[in-house]
Amino acid sequence: MSHLDVAIAGGGIIGLATALELAAAGRKVTAFDKGEAMSEASRAAAGMLAGNDPENPRELRALARLSLALYPEFLSSVERLSGVRVPIRTTRTLQGVKHATASTHILSEAEVQVLAPGADTTGWHFFLLHEQSFDAWDLAECLPTAVRAAGVELRDRTSIVSVRENKTGVHLDTTAGAFSASSFLNAAGAWSPQLDPSLPVVPRKGHMLTAELPGPVQMDCVLRTDNVYIVPRGQGRYTIGPTLEDAGFDKEIYADRIHGLFQKAIDLWPVLRDARIAETWTGLRPGSDDGLPILDRTGDHRWVATGHFKNGIMLAPGTARVVSQWILGAKPSIDLSPFRCARFDTAAVSS
Repeated sequence: MSHLDVAIAGGGIIGLATALELAAAGRKVTAFDKGEAMSEASRAAAGMLAGNDPENPRELRALARLSLALYPEFLSSVERLSGVRVPIRTTRTLQGVKHATASTHILSEAEVQVLAPGADTTGWHFFLLHEQSFDAWDLAECLPTAVRAAGVELRDRTSIVSVRENKTGVHLDTTAGAFSASSFLNAAGAWSPQLDPSLPVVPRKGHMLTAELPGPVQMDCVLRTDNVYIVPRGQGRYTIGPTLEDAGFDKEIYADRIHGLFQKAIDLWPVLRDARIAETWTGLRPGSDDGLPILDRTGDHRWVATGHFKNGIMLAPGTARVVSQWILGAKPSIDLSPFRCARFDTAAVSS
């Protein structure tokens, strides 16, 4: 039976980013994915590093700041190991809100039109964020290669059936046989409760689409409100999302959801009336009961990193850093109390 330093359930960006951190620290790591690595929520994301999105809960601020500070190092490492560059697609975001605070610098209509020609600003106040985005599909193509180059064993199409803790570590039963490990991380996203039924995480389905827009009127910044975002990908292509649905593990693409989403984008940026829908897909985001990640130690040799909801891409390097620190016996570099499992026990008692 093969023995590992760390076994990770989940080949999405949270699991693989943590695997990179642990491998860099000299640990023998294997990541298991029930399907293909980076094929679920991580590939379905829009790739916005939206640390200043006004919809973000305040509890995310410290983790978001850490993660954004680590992103250049993270992408550089992925590119060096994989030999493939992950290009930054945008560096600015036009954020629309219904109600602006006194301290917010609201752009004039003329300023908005310079950045997003033809945008319909009716009912919205827009301000500018210096915020990057990349194409999640670019990262999905090269992160598994980078992880393997770093010495991590990545086992696609290998499900973990059960995890049993013992005095020295954990015993894993998988569809590829038995493994033992000194430490175990559950980073299985929407599927994480299958390995720990106590986790209050459910799949939150999102429809997404890519629109192709011909003609001279284009946009090179993200245009975002609380119900739709339009993310430029270059060459007249735009990622548009998301819907937010409680549909279990249903990944079917429904035409009415796609057309409703596209209409929201057209309402915000009417230029898209001349676009065509080129691609459609869905993703299952892991949503916790309160919308915050769950980062915790759940046993002597067990940890969990799940529930990142819409922020998995943005929070991945920061999550990987603090969770790997914890697994390696060091104190995490930020306070993780907002993300501990105990908060759900408190909520149950108070209700």
